[in-house]
Amino acid sequence: MNTAKTILILMSLLSIVGCGTIRPYNKSIKLKDQPKVSTTLIKEMDTVPAPDGPPIAVAVYSFRDLTGQRKPSPTLSLFSNAVTQGAESYLIKTLQEVGNRQWFTVVERTNLDDLLKERQMIKQTREIYEGSKARLLPPMTMAGVIIEGGIVDYNSDVLTGGTGIAFAGIGPTTQYTKDQVVISLRLVSVQTGEILTTVTIEKNLLSTMDGLTAMRFFNQNTQSFEIDSSQSFNEPGNYALRSAIEKGVVELIKKGEKQGLWKFKNSNEKDSQSYDNKEETTKDTLTSEEINK
Repeated sequence: MNTAKTILILMSLLSIVGCGTIRPYNKSIKLKDQPKVSTTLIKEMDTVPAPDGPPIAVAVYSFRDLTGQRKPSPTLSLFSNAVTQGAESYLIKTLQEVGNRQWFTVVERTNLDDLLKERQMIKQTREIYEGSKARLLPPMTMAGVIIEGGIVDYNSDVLTGGTGIAFAGIGPTTQYTKDQVVISLRLVSVQTGEILTTVTIEKNLLSTMDGLTAMRFFNQNTQSFEIDSSQSFNEPGNYALRSAIEKGVVELIKKGEKQGLWKFKNSNEKDSQSYDNKEETTKDTLTSEEINK
């Protein structure tokens, strides 16, 4: 009788936790995955109307982590930063790709010393071998505007919680947490130093964990059987930061159009009007040529 009861309990447990134990090893989760090229995350990146003029020359000097936050841990004091320290790479890529690469011409400024050293080396080498007839390098492209800003806030455990239920020592549990990252972008005129427009974007990071616990005693409570199965999902921090930056750049373009800094191509057509409910403004509209001067 005891043997039959034990077999029945084991079969019941396996049937309950079967999905939970097999799921981490199914075909959708590969332990060895091939690298892939990062693509845009929000659809508006490709649907932004083209500018009424040539691309705007823009410079990005830095996009720093201004939070000072460390990775959250309930037990340890970690020295790793909560967010990436190279967010300017995401910002540069977004500026290049927004609106099917029609909006901005990004000039190198984050590693300007390396660029100037290379140009100086080329100049000196040409002077050594070509003398007074050495060819001059073309002038560098000057930016009409600068994108400033950074990651201004990171809040851990904005929302936490969980639920669980058990019957006869067997039951599922679920837990969740929510963090929040905040970025700020501002468009600065090189000619006047005026801050033309500013955008602040908030993005939540969600983490969940599902589990199942089972514990049973048998053979007059002299033997026990226990099993734990759990699986967690943590939204990558780089995913949240990239999507926030992409949304920020799109909103920067839309706000600039509303403020009259530039205008969309064919802005009088219905498709451009349906993209955004624009308000009329009395401020004169600047063209891309005027911004790039």
